Amino acid sequence: MSTHLTSGQRALLESELELRQRRLSRQLDVHQEGRTRSEHARDVLAQDYDDAPQRAMDREVDMALSDLDAQEMTALGRALARVHDDDYGLCVDCGAGIPFDRLKIEPHALRCVGCEAQREKTR
Repeated sequence: MSTHLTSGQRALLESELELRQRRLSRQLDVHQEGRTRSEHARDVLAQDYDDAPQRAMDREVDMALSDLDAQEMTALGRALARVHDDDYGLCVDCGAGIPFDRLKIEPHALRCVGCEAQREKTR
């Protein structure tokens, strides 16, 4: 196992990942009111508003937010699956250790700050 992160740090990050996953899951449940993503989107579109273009825009915003939440849930799940692996906490681009303070803020981070900044510039 990598010595970059101690077993205590990994346990703390695992706890944080699980907590975030539970919170996001509850948030999604409340937002979608127990319905599937497509059922929720259909209901938003079918709401009785006077302005059809506004309904369509509301649906698009709602779907985009749901997509972001789903992406985060996937990232959290992947991070939980590898939290005790040798490569957890190592930047996928440069291989350097991602600082523990960054991982406390974003425990599913895949890149160090420098590589993430470079990635965002080129996107």
